[in-house]
Parts: sequence; C-alpha cells; structure tokens
Amino acid sequence: MIRTQIYLSKDEHEFVQREASRRDEPMAAVIRRFIDEKMEIPEDAWTNNPMLLPTPHDPKWKGHEDGGINHDHYIYGCPKKWIKVNGEYIEAPPLPDDYYSNRASREAYDRKIRKLDETK
Repeated sequence: MIRTQIYLSKDEHEFVQREASRRDEPMAAVIRRFIDEKMEIPEDAWTNNPMLLPTPHDPKWKGHEDGGINHDHYIYGCPKKWIKVNGEYIEAPPLPDDYYSNRASREAYDRKIRKLDETK
C-alpha cells in the first residue's frame, strides 16, 4: 500500500464518516472501496451498451459520403482534406500560402477542388 493524503470538503468528509460508521470500517477502507468500484468494468459493459448497438436505419436521412474523413469541412467550413477522384479518396492538394488572406486565391483553390471532387 502507498500512504497518501487527500483534502475533502466538509460534506464529503461527513459522507465518508457516515459510510464508515454504517459499514463499521475505517474511512480509508470506504474510500478504497469507492475507488475499486470505479476501477471495475461492469460485466455487461460490452454486451448491454446502447452506444454499441448498430445505428438505426432512417431512409429519409441523407448524410455526406465523406463525412467521417472530412468532418471539419462539414462542421466548421474548413477546406476538405480528402477528395474522391476516380472512385478513390486521395489527400487534397495543399492549400496555397495565401488561402486565408487572399479571397481570389481561396476561390480559385475551392473551384479546383470542386472540379476534382466526385462527392460534391
């Protein structure tokens, strides 16, 4: 065991004291048990987890084919990092140095990408 010291608020201290009294154990044992409980992965974590269920099919929903690899483009409006050319995703050409400061440069680059990208 490693000895350590912790600071508790008055409410936390009173809670741990009540639990220790109720269980007839030292406060340290109660705190260790709380930590052990948090460290354990429940038996059904991988079998009874709604986050791991397949996504329900919704025929009305239309997403972006490349939403997983170009999410910053669709969420924040950043330039696409990947474009689909000849049925295959490739890395988009590098941005010009003046992409953010020169509107004409940005528009020319964006037109070039739209022309190349098959997912538009």
